[in-house]
Amino acid sequence: MLTLRHLNKTYANGVHASNDISLDIPTGLFGLLGPNGAGKSTLMRTIATLQEPDSGTIHLDGADVLRDPQALRRKLGYLPQDFGVYPKVSALELLDHFAILKGLTQRGERKEAVEALLQQTNLWEARKRAVASYSGGMRQRFGIAQALLGAPRLVIVDEPTAGLDPDERNRFLNLLARISEQVIVILSTHIVEDVTDLCTRMAVIGKGRVLVEGEPKAAIATLRGRIWRGAVSDAQLPELQQRFTVLSSRLVGGKPQVNIYADHQPDSGFTQVEPGLEDVYFLQLREAA
Repeated sequence: MLTLRHLNKTYANGVHASNDISLDIPTGLFGLLGPNGAGKSTLMRTIATLQEPDSGTIHLDGADVLRDPQALRRKLGYLPQDFGVYPKVSALELLDHFAILKGLTQRGERKEAVEALLQQTNLWEARKRAVASYSGGMRQRFGIAQALLGAPRLVIVDEPTAGLDPDERNRFLNLLARISEQVIVILSTHIVEDVTDLCTRMAVIGKGRVLVEGEPKAAIATLRGRIWRGAVSDAQLPELQQRFTVLSSRLVGGKPQVNIYADHQPDSGFTQVEPGLEDVYFLQLREAA
């Protein structure tokens, strides 16, 4: 269990990037949802001991992370949003280099670990190619391979599916799901679909605060019977936004289709629909605005 209590972080420019954040994150895939600038990356860097909070505590399996950050780093796998690579180095050579940095100094043990991870991330056939020649999804899978070196207890991935095509995104998410059977995996993202089906627990963060946390299905159930959908004209949209809580609007057949949160039918053209995690997400952000 990863336990965060009352974490606060304010930058020199006055931005409250973490505002009294408390979370319990068990083994499994945990989704951290929020828009760009919500404070997700700040929280990830704080958990990864890359920066200190102004106040608060972090414990992993009962051990005080802030008191002994090196102990956490030995159990941590981290894939940041911008993961740099060496353009002329093969995946096999580069992963071997990272393994040495992770403390795998015995050649036989290191060779076994590197080859197993290349197999696990489906990169074995491309192991001798330069990482710079990889597709975006292959680079992300290489990134998770280096994060898994040393059998970490905690894996943090920050916006890992941004820019991936649907096939690569699905492969990467399936890989994370398999990994999370044994370890804590925190998936920080602004893509709601990445969290809906895979994450056993999640939290929505906005303006550095936890807006909602728990099981995705339970959060969705709280909106049942209060989500209405209808097609409207461009001219009607501003009036609806004045009268109701419009959660989302998208063009369908060239006409805006909106989801509205309301206890009763907003207008005759609206029908009740099953809520989704996207509705939970947008409602929390609207209420926090």
